[in-house]
Amino acid sequence: MDLRQLNSLVAIADHGSFSAAARALYTVQSNVSGHIARLERELGVTLVDRQRGILTEDGVLVVERARRILHELDDISAEMASRGDEVRGDTRLGVIGTTARWMLPQLLTRLSVQHPLVHVTVHEGNTTNLLPRLLAGHIDAAMVHLPVDDPEVEVEPLFAEDLVLLMHGSHHLSNRQTVTLAELAAEPLMLPPRGTVLRRMIDRAAGSAGVEMQTQVEIDGVRLLTSLAFEGFGATIVPATAVPRWLKADFTRVGVPELPRRVVGWVQRRRPTPGAPTRALLGVLREVIAGQGAEQPGVYVGPEAVPQGRAV
Repeated sequence: MDLRQLNSLVAIADHGSFSAAARALYTVQSNVSGHIARLERELGVTLVDRQRGILTEDGVLVVERARRILHELDDISAEMASRGDEVRGDTRLGVIGTTARWMLPQLLTRLSVQHPLVHVTVHEGNTTNLLPRLLAGHIDAAMVHLPVDDPEVEVEPLFAEDLVLLMHGSHHLSNRQTVTLAELAAEPLMLPPRGTVLRRMIDRAAGSAGVEMQTQVEIDGVRLLTSLAFEGFGATIVPATAVPRWLKADFTRVGVPELPRRVVGWVQRRRPTPGAPTRALLGVLREVIAGQGAEQPGVYVGPEAVPQGRAV
């Protein structure tokens, strides 16, 4: 087994065919086929279904471990190249979409100044799909919705944010400063589907208030909920960071005091520990949140807003 074989298998998984994998690896298809055939003979299993061009069940298992090996080798190179004051190398970051909208422009700009040789690959997703990718080694760290209770990861809370009622300026509740859950129970709302993290928070709060929310429509995607609210389709409940402070539109945010704050945190695997580029990224992220987080409406930073060292 050698690295060319593992690279070929991962490339097939990523690009969907032998020919596409060859193009991605800047080689010819016969080389990729040869590497896969030798790896299959060595392992005694079929890794790729040649008829459909997809991985077999055994191939899926092998490719997951192959990714970890290749990422570890990348981290070794980055660690050795970053022994002095200069940090260089790749890091793969997962981010939930609402946080990405306000955080990434500041984070990436400052990172490019402080660590110009660090290359970041950003993967947008939700907490549910980013955590498995982190544990599988596809990404090095992620900013997700807490709590995360998994013994394989370390968690650092970053900031808390309000959940707000968002609507077009023409909505009949747009002149309110706050609204109660009992009042909202009479309003058909655009909400995330049942079972999602945000919907569970909303439903638990409503249950504590002795009411149940009505749904005008269920939509799995905070940014789409936000866009539809801007267009006047209806009112929705979203995290405060779904509306960046620089955004100009005819919309209104109304407070719902009974709703809990959402906490966003940094998660990384305990073993292996992140490499120098990922550690550098986290350092810059802490600076951005400390300096800019409180300027984002509805965001709270610091130990009082986000208690350290315990589940949230």
